[in-house]
Amino acid sequence: MERIVSLLPSLTEVACALGLRERLVGRSHECDHPPGVEALPVCTEPKLALAGASGEIDARVRALVRDGLSVYRVDPEALRALRPDLVLTQDHCEVCAASRSDVETALRELTGCAPRLLSVAPATLAEVWASFSAVAEAAGVPERGAALAAERTERVAELGEETAGLGSRPRLACIEWLDPLMSAGNWMPELVALAGGRSVLGSTGAHSPTIRFEELEAADPDAILVLPCGFDLARTRAELPLLSRRPGFTALRAAREGRVYVADGSQYFNRPGPRLVESLEILAEILHPGRFAFGHEGRGWARVSR
Repeated sequence: MERIVSLLPSLTEVACALGLRERLVGRSHECDHPPGVEALPVCTEPKLALAGASGEIDARVRALVRDGLSVYRVDPEALRALRPDLVLTQDHCEVCAASRSDVETALRELTGCAPRLLSVAPATLAEVWASFSAVAEAAGVPERGAALAAERTERVAELGEETAGLGSRPRLACIEWLDPLMSAGNWMPELVALAGGRSVLGSTGAHSPTIRFEELEAADPDAILVLPCGFDLARTRAELPLLSRRPGFTALRAAREGRVYVADGSQYFNRPGPRLVESLEILAEILHPGRFAFGHEGRGWARVSR
């Protein structure tokens, strides 16, 4: 049986959804779903401290990237000990997880081990579904990838059909980082549209852009959803004042009307894996509370008190 190491949380979820959990022998330091994968040996670590405010973390990341350094370290000794046949990673974002170059460097240090390397870089929903097939193909179970992609595509389409007939399509700003402000791009505008809304300040298939607060003011969306990459619900609540205490925030339509929300951007939204379907359900609950209730409130997202 082939041995697999996954160095990306979303790909760990994909592998498990494909029925490959028993083949997984190693993971990244961030892989934490589905429950139980935490018991797998860890093969990566961050090169910077993840404590502190958003601005401090951003400054550390930018300093590393500016100097041409990677944000993560892959442990070649751990890979050697695990003897994987297949290593899963990404080359979409240099700050999201171990990159292809990180893994290639670590693999060059190995002796007597030459695992195959699969690197993905999805930026749209179609590319996320295609990554399921890529993992399944690499693992020798192509039919499972096609089935998983078809099942998730169908669930997304069904919800999209339900929202298509709704008269109201609120304008939603999805904030992916708080200092500096970043608006969610990639697959997020697609999810917002499928959930019955209109995304502002982000473009489908494009990296999430840094924005000025004045741009958020000018857009004046009907609702604001804060979902920082890598932050759970509690940490997002703690960081929210970086936005809510800015001069002019309380004058925004979303703030005046009590339509500011926080979400678990770590478990949902920012992981291009199977749970983007649940992320879509969260968006539908937020945008159309009288129409949809999937049970995610309080766990995946929360309302911000006025």
